[in-house]
Amino acid sequence: MTFPDKQYLQKKVTELSHGDEAAFRYLFEYYYRDVQAYSIRFVKDNAFAEEITQDVFVKLWTHRENLKAELSFEAFIFTITRNMCFNFLKKAAHERKLATKIFLNEWTESTSSDYNLIDLEYEQIGQRAVKNLPPRCRQVYNLSRNQGKSYDEISDELGISPNTVKNQMSKALGLMRDFLTANSDIVFLLLASFCLS
Repeated sequence: MTFPDKQYLQKKVTELSHGDEAAFRYLFEYYYRDVQAYSIRFVKDNAFAEEITQDVFVKLWTHRENLKAELSFEAFIFTITRNMCFNFLKKAAHERKLATKIFLNEWTESTSSDYNLIDLEYEQIGQRAVKNLPPRCRQVYNLSRNQGKSYDEISDELGISPNTVKNQMSKALGLMRDFLTANSDIVFLLLASFCLS
């Protein structure tokens, strides 16, 4: 298949939104391999990725009237894929046999470069989480975690009670946990919860 320009793809999306089956087939053939490859990145299993990919295109056809040609179709279809992968992984986390298959594959098939990318991603997300803290929480967190100071030392340095330091630290950790849950990749959150359970 040749690589179409943006206008041509928009035309096909418009045609699909009006129920054109030929446009659907074109978009299916054009995006199928990419959607499948994207699914495999999450679920680490060809059969599960195939099932998710089929479901993505079923959903695309079912909701075709909601498509807007002026919006990014690629972003739309990969958002659907990501959401379906997340739903699958949530289900897998509650089914021990399925979880073992999925998450064992994640660990055994990953290379050291994969782990380096994961570490880098978490480091960047962690830095964003700290930056989003209220000023006092951020100050207490940095003194405790980055400078290794005790609550009493932080109390003396900032002129606040040790109990206030403890409360600010607790608040900081709670806010960071919320931020990480909302922003980090659910695959790795599930991996962590599975491996620590």
